[in-house]
Amino acid sequence: MAAAASSIVFDDIFTINEIDKEGRKFDRVSRLYAHSKNYDMDLTLDYNIELFPLMKEESFALALASSLARGGATSGANATDGDAEDRDVWRPDGKGRRGLEDDYDYVMYGKVYKFDGGTTEIVTAYASFGGLLMSLTGSFRHMTSIVLGDPVYLLMRK
Repeated sequence: MAAAASSIVFDDIFTINEIDKEGRKFDRVSRLYAHSKNYDMDLTLDYNIELFPLMKEESFALALASSLARGGATSGANATDGDAEDRDVWRPDGKGRRGLEDDYDYVMYGKVYKFDGGTTEIVTAYASFGGLLMSLTGSFRHMTSIVLGDPVYLLMRK
């Protein structure tokens, strides 16, 4: 896990077990099933195959972040004028500072919409990225920084 000052709330290396095991429903979208190397987590993720092609048995790094700003960001009553710059950090026109997206090949923005507690130890977090869905299942200890209802960035690289 990343340090507390970081905007990254989860990161690990995943290896793909299966892609589209129930068949493909859309031309440009596949669903991958993967298992993580460090935290023993299971991931199911819809992703755009044209933008980020992946194959079975391939490994990739995945991070979830509350912001693209490096070093974390504050919000609400504690927000500063610097946060306005951080809000536009992703802008390709160079008007924003460069953020975490520079370190990754594929980025999606969405919202954590549900948590399921299977047992007291194992939980599943669900997020939607404009209709592309993610479920992340594993020990609650590795997901304590993922907050229900919060916006989240999903970042991936090979």
